[in-house]
Amino acid sequence: MAEATFKPVVVLVGRPNVGKSTLFNRLTRSRDALVADFPGLTRDRHYGEGRVGDHPFIVVDTGGFEPVAKEGIMAEMARQTVQAVDEADVVVFLTDGRAGLTAHDREIADRLRRSGRRILLAVNKAEGLSRANAAAEFYELGLGEPLPISAAHGDGVHTLVEEALQGLVPEAPEPGTEEEAAGAGAEGEGEAEPMPVPHRVRLAIVGRPNVGKSTLVNTLLGEERVIAFDQPGTTRDAIEIDFERGGRQYTLIDTAGLRKRGKVFEAIEKFSVIKTLQAIEASNVVLLMLDASTEISEQDAHIAGFVLETGRALVVAINKWDDADADRRDEIRREFDRKLRFLSFAKMHTVSALRNAGIGPLLKSIDAAHAAAFAKLSTPRLTRELHAAVEQQQPPRKGLFRPKLRYAHQGGQNPPLIVIHGSALDQVPDSYRRYLEARFRETFSLQGTPLRIEFRNSRNPYLEKTNA
Repeated sequence: MAEATFKPVVVLVGRPNVGKSTLFNRLTRSRDALVADFPGLTRDRHYGEGRVGDHPFIVVDTGGFEPVAKEGIMAEMARQTVQAVDEADVVVFLTDGRAGLTAHDREIADRLRRSGRRILLAVNKAEGLSRANAAAEFYELGLGEPLPISAAHGDGVHTLVEEALQGLVPEAPEPGTEEEAAGAGAEGEGEAEPMPVPHRVRLAIVGRPNVGKSTLVNTLLGEERVIAFDQPGTTRDAIEIDFERGGRQYTLIDTAGLRKRGKVFEAIEKFSVIKTLQAIEASNVVLLMLDASTEISEQDAHIAGFVLETGRALVVAINKWDDADADRRDEIRREFDRKLRFLSFAKMHTVSALRNAGIGPLLKSIDAAHAAAFAKLSTPRLTRELHAAVEQQQPPRKGLFRPKLRYAHQGGQNPPLIVIHGSALDQVPDSYRRYLEARFRETFSLQGTPLRIEFRNSRNPYLEKTNA
């Protein structure tokens, strides 16, 4: 089967703002890459899956390539791009047909020529231009025939993909698949995405800027997969990375740091916040990272609150613990208990992402939280535990009536939902709900996940006959 073979890797390279992310989204039929009219929007490698007929391939979006950068964030972006080129089966060098050939394009061409990889030269934004006029000056780069395309409109994209995969797939695509392969149809059309593998843990790593999220990802992977740079806001997109550790499969989602709303000035950062919130909703487990060198802020509590609202399983990691002295450690523990008391269901770990300290126990808690979020709770056992809880402590009376709790069953997972049936259940106070939640959590070992309890009043058939 084609799915079982190694997929060809197509890497998109070019200077900032030539349309690499737009082409990535078209090839993957997604909106996974951020697209806006700002140079330097993409900073890390971003992986997705494209398809020509029955043949899938991996497409990699890269940041704007500055091959001569020696320091700072642009040098880090260049290093990410070079690493992506090293992984490529074919490199698509994207240029801007409307801006024309630039000195920057020549620098990139020289660097790519030395890589030894097969290179295709694509001239983007060529809609409305004649093929000859769009391509003419780019012959100067000496990278073969330039291919005029429009990533935004789909013009020439299928031809580009066919050329890129030539010799990398067993056979040409079946007739009639051209429009599907190019993604030229309406957005959202095409094959449905596969259902997630049940045992794969989708882990979103969230927190304020510069707490060490990308450093943790790189430590887990054993390579500098994402840019870790001592500058808040280095990560702008939500980057998904599959990896395996101890026989367990994970998808890591490294997200942009969430700032206070008043500090989100740039349109880019507004995009990043949206992508981070979407990443939380798309995950199974969220790892909230805090910084031991700074106080736990109101923004940390806001992030935790959003995770709680979505019902995702949660683990907390206090990073840079090795840099904190004894007094600071005591202080941050007190802060955690005071400011994040509502996260009592979540396991808290102290780690050093940079020095790989405390990572093993952290992953065990992530696995346990994932298992708790998807736990299957049998109706007989739930009902027995409900009756035992009521026998130990009955719900308080409300007027002449005391709520009666008859039986319970599971109503959902991620987070677990327990539905309790009975009468006068709208009179059950929140304190009793919390009591039941604690009982169920302890009995079924549900640490690490929020737990929802829903009360449903049973119908009274005699009341209906009386009103008839």
